[in-house]
Amino acid sequence: MSEPQSKKTKTMSSLNQLKEFTTVVADTGDFQAMEQFKPTDATTNPSLILAAANDKKYAHLIEKAVEYGIKSGSTLDEQVEAALDITCVLFGKEILNIIPGRVSTEVDARLSFNKEASIEKAKKLIVLYEELGVSKERVLIKLASTWEGIQAAKELEEKYGIHCNLTLLFSFAQAVACAQAGVTLISPFVGRILDWYVANTDKKSYEAKEDPGVVSVKRIYNYYKKFGYETVVMGASFRNIGEIKELAGCDLLTISPKLLEELEKSNEPVHKVLSVESAKKRDLIHINLDEAEFRWMLNEDQMATDKLSEGIRKFAADMRKLEKLLMEKIQSLKQKD
Repeated sequence: MSEPQSKKTKTMSSLNQLKEFTTVVADTGDFQAMEQFKPTDATTNPSLILAAANDKKYAHLIEKAVEYGIKSGSTLDEQVEAALDITCVLFGKEILNIIPGRVSTEVDARLSFNKEASIEKAKKLIVLYEELGVSKERVLIKLASTWEGIQAAKELEEKYGIHCNLTLLFSFAQAVACAQAGVTLISPFVGRILDWYVANTDKKSYEAKEDPGVVSVKRIYNYYKKFGYETVVMGASFRNIGEIKELAGCDLLTISPKLLEELEKSNEPVHKVLSVESAKKRDLIHINLDEAEFRWMLNEDQMATDKLSEGIRKFAADMRKLEKLLMEKIQSLKQKD
């Protein structure tokens, strides 16, 4: 006879209970930290790659990227760009040696308002993965959820069979546009939405259930499931495990090693909060957005406008730092020769 659920959950960690309803993804560039938590997938971004690139234990990957850059370009700018691309791919490949699923690799945030350049960069990253023996089925290309990013993803999915993860998603308008575009996956942010409300309103603390980031992801999840969209919802950017537990049942949740550890050490019960069945019963209105309506809805949402803009700026700044680090190493190596 199988154990009753109540008895079983007492002996299971909160992390393992969560894994019963939701695919757990590790949000880190530190692949050695992943082995502990056994996530299915992993996500990286420029900030996480930069942090890992500055870690001595990954120096061999940076050296490999620098050598590749020098061989691949005739000018310093070309060499740095090639080194930057391969850095992201080398980290992704190392991660794929550990996890059974997919890794997300981000397109340079400085291309967030350029559809064509985003498409070309995504195709380049996939070619680099394939040259290292990694199938495109194991890679998600991350793009910011700007109108241009969403349209780039639509073309990448339809024309090239390249799967995309739309990130820096803070609003319902962005989620609706992504669903219409038929993208593989979205990453609606939770913690950064909470940060904005704490900084910009009089309310300084929230119960998990009323946390504005949690409310946003629940709304998106229910809308997608109600209307049968196949785009997968992966909640991202968490500040505490309360937010995570309140989204149990979401398709995927990408979680930092610190919070994964907290969940692993806890035996508190985790109950399924989100489900396709309950979403289907909801009384929701279906909407279609064109570019003008998308831009208007996003502009009307001050939080989403602020956080999207800030997120792109931060990722772009970290890309520039990574570029500078690689440029210095390329110049230093060339001087030795």
